[in-house]
Amino acid sequence: MHEESALRYVASAGVDTVVSLPCDRTQGLYCLIQENFRHITVMREEDGVGLCAGLFLAGNRPMMHIQSSGLGTMLNAIMTLPVPYELPLPVLASWRGVHREKTEVQMPFNIHLPDLLDALDIVYTVVHEAGDLDRIEGAIADAFEHHRPHIILVSPKVWEGIGGTAGVPPAQIFPLRNRDISLAYERTITQPFWRRADAIAAVASLLTDELVVTNLGVPGNELYAVRDRPENFYMMGSYTQATPIGLGLALGQDRDVVVFDGDGSLLGTAILPVVAAEAPANLTIIALDNGSFGSTGDQPTHAYAVADLELLARGAGITNTCKVQDEESIRAAFRSHSSGPRFIHAVIAPGNSKALSIPFRARDIRDRFMGAVWSPAMKQTLFG
Repeated sequence: MHEESALRYVASAGVDTVVSLPCDRTQGLYCLIQENFRHITVMREEDGVGLCAGLFLAGNRPMMHIQSSGLGTMLNAIMTLPVPYELPLPVLASWRGVHREKTEVQMPFNIHLPDLLDALDIVYTVVHEAGDLDRIEGAIADAFEHHRPHIILVSPKVWEGIGGTAGVPPAQIFPLRNRDISLAYERTITQPFWRRADAIAAVASLLTDELVVTNLGVPGNELYAVRDRPENFYMMGSYTQATPIGLGLALGQDRDVVVFDGDGSLLGTAILPVVAAEAPANLTIIALDNGSFGSTGDQPTHAYAVADLELLARGAGITNTCKVQDEESIRAAFRSHSSGPRFIHAVIAPGNSKALSIPFRARDIRDRFMGAVWSPAMKQTLFG
């Protein structure tokens, strides 16, 4: 099987985890990935960018497997996370729109992919024939050696003919779906008078050796102002990627991980069901809900008067949740030793502090953080 050959090259490159969304042209490959690698399914491709970043920062060697149309949703995350932070991101993409494509809507984006990747200076490798599959190993090695994204565009032609299984879906065996769902939920939200900087400071004073991820923009500045430490991973961009990064960190090592995320980002992601499904006991998500896009001028979000983030987390399958509305209650919630994943919904008032910008470049943040996380042997692998 050509699929087995492809995955031998993936394994030879040292990949230990595959983050994916399926493509109907690679059903056999997807099935084999599930059988042979630690496998995580995401709901949106850009969440895989943050998830892979967190896994690598924790010392793992992840790869994404998607259909190439998903690169369209990933580009901002790629250009604001693995590119500036210099993080490896090998992506094995089923290249749609170029070979016997029957779905009209796959063509307009995908036929221009090489030109688009060239314009963005994203390295890519094309696998046109089954005889080119050995290029996969070198492309993955390049991503990790040079700490950059490397897109592997695999034509569906590869899986056709002798040894291929294109278009032949593997038999799916589903467990019984029977389950009981019971939810008693009553909450009251009072008018908040404390702000995000207060909530961050209250938790920061309790940190010991936890790894921390802060949402992009002002939240990172506010954490830096009250308690800078190498274990803090400050995001400079990559909207919606704080919790995916934190999930990858939690799955990739044993230390506790804390994510300071925001209501705008959490309403814009599909990561919470993935958190619930993977269920890392060492992950705490603190949803700093001021009901606004705080870093861009406090424009209201739908969390202000409509959506309830705690109930959203419950609906996604996270059972350990609570709502806090002052500094004392957030400290008490954080001190609790209940198993995660935990979701602490902090209802706060809009408004930013006057904290100064973080005086680090993205690579500096990466180096400090990985220096605090990685063992000496792992550091030698990265820094040489």
